[in-house]
Amino acid sequence: MTPLIETAELSKDYKLDGVSVPAVRGINLKIFEGEMVSVAGPSGCGKSTLMHLLGLLDTPTAGGIFFRGEDVSRFSEDERSDFRSREIGFVFQQFNLLPRISALENVLLPTTYLRKKGVSLSRRLLLEEATKLLSEVGLSHRLHHRPNQLSGGEQQRVAIARSLVNNPSLILADEPTGNLDSRSGKEIISILMNLNQKGKTVVVVTHDPEVAAACLRTIRMRDGEVVG
Repeated sequence: MTPLIETAELSKDYKLDGVSVPAVRGINLKIFEGEMVSVAGPSGCGKSTLMHLLGLLDTPTAGGIFFRGEDVSRFSEDERSDFRSREIGFVFQQFNLLPRISALENVLLPTTYLRKKGVSLSRRLLLEEATKLLSEVGLSHRLHHRPNQLSGGEQQRVAIARSLVNNPSLILADEPTGNLDSRSGKEIISILMNLNQKGKTVVVVTHDPEVAAACLRTIRMRDGEVVG
């Protein structure tokens, strides 16, 4: 069975005052379609760097990233952008919502890239889909509210709906509960678990043992390496 994602000796170094500093080192992992996997470890262990590499937000120094067997790690910038818009949905700790537009318009943001690339999309159908996604995360009564009118948990629900609007194969969530109280955090993990039960592949980066325990499998990192 071909993994949805596979890495081979994946490494990333950063330059700091002219010195090469390794962030991730020689990582080999496989994530299969339909899994819900956590990447766990202490702050600074390289887990967010790994997520950025898997999401093609950054390029590796060495090694490869394979998506359904295709090496995507050497894509050009345009190819990476196109791939992300079609295959990957992102959920970030800071929500990354635009403050001056409504929840509904924030959910529609990922479709902007596709329209710029000339993909014909019906505005009416997109609005229907965005409305449906917000309803599924419990925000049918908040469609036209701006982020500053929403709680942290509600903002993260908008971010989850946004991550789904292009029907991606993979959801990457980087510390999705990091800025939330415990109750809101549990609600967000419950939503991600529900998405996984519906067939979505979900990878959650976390330092929280309770969040990691909610996932079916945990990849543990320390000092830039997978240790378990």
